Amino acid sequence: MAFDQATRGRLQKLVNTCRGLLSDEFSIQLQQTYGLDPRTGALTPLSRLGHLDDRQRNTADVLRQTLAHYLGADVDDAAHRVAVLDRMLREQAFTVLNRLAALLMMEARGQLIESVSKGYQSQGFQLYSRIAGNALGETGQAYQVYLFSVFDELARELPALFDRYAANAQLFPSETALRAVLDELNHFEVAALWGEDETLGWIYQYFNSKEERKAMRDASQAPRNSRELAVRNQFFTPRYVVEFLVDNTLGRLWFNATGGKSALAGRCQYLLIKPDEKPVAAARLRDPRTLKLLDPACGSMHFGLYAFDLFLEIYREAWGWEQENGPGSLDVSTQAAARLQPLSQTYADEAEFLRDVPRLIIEHNIHGVDIDSRAAQIASLALWLRAQRAWHEAGVRARERPLIARGHVLAAIAPPAEKELRQQFAAELDKLDADLFEKTLQLLKGLPELGVLLQVERELPRLIRQVFGEHGRLFKEQDSEQWQQAEARLCVALTEFALTAHSSYQGRLFAQDALQGLRLIDLCREVFDVVVMNPPFGALSSSVKDQLAKAYPRSKNDLLAIFVERGLELLRAGGRIGAITSRTCFFLSSYQKWREEIVLGIAKPEVMADLGHGVMDDAMVEAAAYVLTKQS
Repeated sequence: MAFDQATRGRLQKLVNTCRGLLSDEFSIQLQQTYGLDPRTGALTPLSRLGHLDDRQRNTADVLRQTLAHYLGADVDDAAHRVAVLDRMLREQAFTVLNRLAALLMMEARGQLIESVSKGYQSQGFQLYSRIAGNALGETGQAYQVYLFSVFDELARELPALFDRYAANAQLFPSETALRAVLDELNHFEVAALWGEDETLGWIYQYFNSKEERKAMRDASQAPRNSRELAVRNQFFTPRYVVEFLVDNTLGRLWFNATGGKSALAGRCQYLLIKPDEKPVAAARLRDPRTLKLLDPACGSMHFGLYAFDLFLEIYREAWGWEQENGPGSLDVSTQAAARLQPLSQTYADEAEFLRDVPRLIIEHNIHGVDIDSRAAQIASLALWLRAQRAWHEAGVRARERPLIARGHVLAAIAPPAEKELRQQFAAELDKLDADLFEKTLQLLKGLPELGVLLQVERELPRLIRQVFGEHGRLFKEQDSEQWQQAEARLCVALTEFALTAHSSYQGRLFAQDALQGLRLIDLCREVFDVVVMNPPFGALSSSVKDQLAKAYPRSKNDLLAIFVERGLELLRAGGRIGAITSRTCFFLSSYQKWREEIVLGIAKPEVMADLGHGVMDDAMVEAAAYVLTKQS
């Protein structure tokens, strides 16, 4: 089904209604059940909540520890407490809606037994009830238990969304509210949308309303914090733009490498090929496991979803190449440290190889970052669903599908700020590692506003030398090795810290956020073959304006220019960047330095499409989509 205006309007109504239902429900729960008032920030002492049973008391305690974690050092700031409680409320509502939508999408793809589409009459729940009998209580309570059992199973591969013990998943709607939400989700006018990959993206966009974005823009010309930056720049990328950019970046790189003999020439409808073009084939074709694509402002991962389709074909052709040219004919030199064995020595036959390809794509090829943790959540889900659909279409049964380990979609979140926990954790470390940990947290301080724009890979060598001593220019590899070893020790220590008996729930959140920061450092140290994006545009966030202007003096006029420059920094020579941005950067005098020193200095323009108005939903901007190649 095409996402025409009427269809989108119905989906927007659904999301707005569900958001209202869940927000109202959870606001009441926070205030009346758990003693947390979202309006005033008032906290009722746990000792005075005598009406709670043991499970509810535990939830109340977890909610308070989550609040303390989000507040950091501002525990006594009432205004900040109100803002944090509002954040918690939004996160809880979004997670429930996202979970139920995900189950509907799995049902539509034949990946899950009917569980949500008919509510209490769903086949899965009916079978569950027959087995459990009366042991699970009343129907509403039993249905909740059933859904939680489904969540627990899915959490093995999608913990960011389905982990029942996550900070964003502590509340669940009452039976009345849940029935109302299910009625909306199962409305006949949106039934066909659950089979569409783009549905998740529209849910994400509509969860933050146009009215909210307008209010933010009316209040301030520039974003005042990371949430405003995320919400104000949330615009859906049309499918044809996604295909145009991915076709002429990832598709073009593979087309060139194969000497034009790739099936992508027919598959990629927007791949621009000159009539007399005859590309020279690479001496050695890249092992597809070494190809890396990044979307640094990934939203709901539309670029990655389409790139997934192209990677499926790339892997097929790579297998055929190796079969024709022998083991070792695929080039793994860009990822030598990974010690990749030839495909034919890794898999018994082509069938076994192709069955594993969806997993390989998520674990090796597609990377994404977003400053909105909800976007990272939905992007991870979207890729996982895409992999499941690939297996379904290939006739691979659920029990035969490989488990997907951790992917590469990250949320750029603030490093943990709890002083006591930092001291407690540092006390368990070697003195040098403790010093490195503290300096690393300071390095990541601007992460919520900057994301990948924070040039951590530049600062890391200096930080390493501060802690472990100066080695001189001849010892860059030693610096890198020291970081890798120290980082590995910190990861182990943080994991153990989160699991120790004396560690609180807040300690677990502390460790999780610190580990996420280390993962983002690793991502920024990668070298990518393709960068594709619909980056934020407009004025710089007031809190990081000076920092960005200093780091990107040639691009400081607008976020879009900075993102393009940063994307080129993260590319290897010959890599390609594709972006959709405002077209004004190509003719306004304020961008002259950026055009001369970045677009024409570091890069080489390959293709451009002048798209005009009305491309990115309600964004009042004339857009252009273009591809640049990084020069040697």
